Amino acid sequence: MASRHLARSIAMQSLYEWDFYNFKADLEAIIEKNLQEFGQGLSDKAFVYELVKGVVEHLPEINNVIEKAAPQWPMEQISRINRNVLRLGLYELLYADESEVPPKVAINEAIELAKNFGSKTSGKFVNGVLGAIYKEMPKTENREPVQALKTEAHDFESRGKERQSRISEEALVSGVVFRQKNKDVEIALILDAFGYWTFPKGHIEDKETLEQALAREIKEEIGLDEIKIIKELGEREYIANGLEKKQVRKKVTDFLVEAIGKIEINPGESPGIKKAKWFSLPEIEKLKKYKDCQYSLEETINFLENKKIRIKDNE
Repeated sequence: MASRHLARSIAMQSLYEWDFYNFKADLEAIIEKNLQEFGQGLSDKAFVYELVKGVVEHLPEINNVIEKAAPQWPMEQISRINRNVLRLGLYELLYADESEVPPKVAINEAIELAKNFGSKTSGKFVNGVLGAIYKEMPKTENREPVQALKTEAHDFESRGKERQSRISEEALVSGVVFRQKNKDVEIALILDAFGYWTFPKGHIEDKETLEQALAREIKEEIGLDEIKIIKELGEREYIANGLEKKQVRKKVTDFLVEAIGKIEINPGESPGIKKAKWFSLPEIEKLKKYKDCQYSLEETINFLENKKIRIKDNE
């Protein structure tokens, strides 16, 4: 359908621009600009955001599949157009609802994008990579490929595992990091690809405690080596789409953390992190934030406000 093809074109152009600026530009602003310039009359603008957000959320896994499916082509050697067409096509091939986007439709749409925006050989290249992945996807009884790999996307060689019917869970850890600045306090937040300010967060690796994972993630995402964990703030959870459009319950444990020693912060290398910055408590109120972070943020502000009062009382 023409409207969806136009939406895919705008999504691919937006991903291309974001890639061109090394994943540091405001992705939401890029999408809005492209919608205004190329999407006049587009009825399903939400589909553009759905596609781009899906690619961004699964970017490491998608890149891994590309690298394993085309080992003779390192990611940096694939043209920027081709790699973003592949990313978009793979997102639909691996994660979209098969009843809405059959595998062959996902592949054909990606090939058309490659032909329209790439070089003379782009369509053939994209067809070759996506076709190779499609052939490796597990089969149903009537020999039709299912819409996704049975395993995690990064494990391209392993396949054929039984589908899990229940919602799986992922444990993550997050830090609300503050620093003492003279008599005031500030909180460190990171700006994600969609323009929301949020806390440093990540998965718990094998054999790590929550505290060890938290320290590692804070170092990786905002560059702080020395921290002091003050207390656990609580748990929050949300549902996200994983591979095969299966829902995954993300369970996040938030901690209150004080930065000690070096307190200058730098954003990590992840494409999902645009910048990192210290904010005063009044400044935070005006920021664009996720609703599920609100409780831990309020608990932190209450703690820090009380700390300021105690400091003043002791002067």
